[in-house]
Amino acid sequence: MNAPAPTSIARNLEEIETLGGLRGTDIANLTSVSKATVSRWRSGTAKPQPRNEMVLADLVYVVRRLQDYYTEEEIRTWLYSRHPQLGGERAVDLIHQKRTIEVLDVLNRLDSDGYL
Repeated sequence: MNAPAPTSIARNLEEIETLGGLRGTDIANLTSVSKATVSRWRSGTAKPQPRNEMVLADLVYVVRRLQDYYTEEEIRTWLYSRHPQLGGERAVDLIHQKRTIEVLDVLNRLDSDGYL
C-alpha cells in the first residue's frame, strides 16, 4: 500500500525546515500551537487554521527569498536576529504578528544591493 501524497502544508513545512533551518518547535512557536499539532499538519491528519496557513505561507516565501543570499544556518540566524532595519525587532516576530510586509521591505532593499 502506498503512503498518501504529502499535502501542500507538509511540503511547506519541509521547505521551511530544510531551506530555512527551522525546527518543529520553531514552527510551533511561530504559529502558537503545540509541536504535536505541527506533527499532525505534517502527517495530514490536521489542517492549520487559516491564520496559521498565512503565517506558514509567508514564512516559506521569506525563506525562499533569503535562500538567494544565505545558507540554511544563516537563514535561521537572520530570522531570529534583531535588525536595525526592522527597528530592532526580529523577523520571526514580525511574521508571527502578520507584519511580513516589513520583512519583505528589508529583503527588497537587499535585492537592490542594500546591506544587511
